[in-house]
Amino acid sequence: MAYLLSNLQTDIRNYTEVDSAVLTDAIVNTFIVNAENKIYREADSDDNRFYATSNLTTGNRYVTIPDDLRVIRYIQLKDTTVTPNVQSFLEKKDTSYMATYYDTPATNSGIPKYYANWDANYWVVAPTPAAGYEITMAYIKQPYSLTDTVNPTTAPSATNGTYLSNKYQDLLLYACLVNAYGYLKGPADMIQYYTQAYQTALQSYAIEQQGRRRRDEWQDGVIRTPLKSPFPSDY
Repeated sequence: MAYLLSNLQTDIRNYTEVDSAVLTDAIVNTFIVNAENKIYREADSDDNRFYATSNLTTGNRYVTIPDDLRVIRYIQLKDTTVTPNVQSFLEKKDTSYMATYYDTPATNSGIPKYYANWDANYWVVAPTPAAGYEITMAYIKQPYSLTDTVNPTTAPSATNGTYLSNKYQDLLLYACLVNAYGYLKGPADMIQYYTQAYQTALQSYAIEQQGRRRRDEWQDGVIRTPLKSPFPSDY
């Protein structure tokens, strides 16, 4: 059974015994968003692991960073110009290394071995691609919030629930109650109680996620979406 935004809002008000005149929807939704972000910072979720494929462009060493990326895990390159195809993982470097090692990118072309953050929107790879090599980006995506009015992949979160709210509603509720009692300047013992309850639930959540992660990711039926690789106007 889905645990919806309205259910969580009601539970927060019932547990704190404070009605909507004080804990308005806007205030409660802030508790929820902050709680979700706290959980995702403190424990990686198997549900937030994502894969996207793209093809590099010959002579273009820039790759668009996915809009929903939180943390990059790895970039795998497939060289389809040879048979059998050769696969390798790009090594993460900093931008200064790339600028020093490949000071003339136009003449340093080949199969990319490294990548680095260029800015908030692009990675840069080196050597500059000599062909349209296929890459697979494995990353932790920014999850949808229960407060989102639209979820592009399924339905509005408010009427459908989220992975976190539907499967780990106690964890989400405890995190929200810590925020709520802090906002209300509630009794210290209540804040301590729900903080401990949150930590216990978080530990169980983290252990379960680690157990799920032992599976072979390539057999999980992951979704793959194409990404563009535009060339920025300046080097």
